[in-house]
Amino acid sequence: MNIEEIRAYCIAKPFTTEGFPFDETTLVFKVHGKMFALLNLEAPHSINLKCDPDRAIQLREQYEEIIPGYHMNKQMWNTVNLHGFLNDELLMELIDHSYELIWNGLPKKLKGDDKPSL
Repeated sequence: MNIEEIRAYCIAKPFTTEGFPFDETTLVFKVHGKMFALLNLEAPHSINLKCDPDRAIQLREQYEEIIPGYHMNKQMWNTVNLHGFLNDELLMELIDHSYELIWNGLPKKLKGDDKPSL
């Protein structure tokens, strides 16, 4: 996936907003104000995604493109190098997983009766 496809995939998720809260090269995607993806728009392109801690370790051991989250809690965030050999399906699965972790952690009053369909 290229940067534009990743952006389109992330922004299409229900209740998602995007912005540049840190600098002009890091596009941040949030669901109800909570970050689920940080996309580096400068080369080398990468994306930070939240991940279950046990799965994060497994992914890092399995794929050289996945490392502990840059400038993030390294237990729960991974940085994915987008110039590697990860297939699009895995990248979309990792984005979905990050989104779902954030969604599931939101207070009920924020989620209301809304249930995102992924």
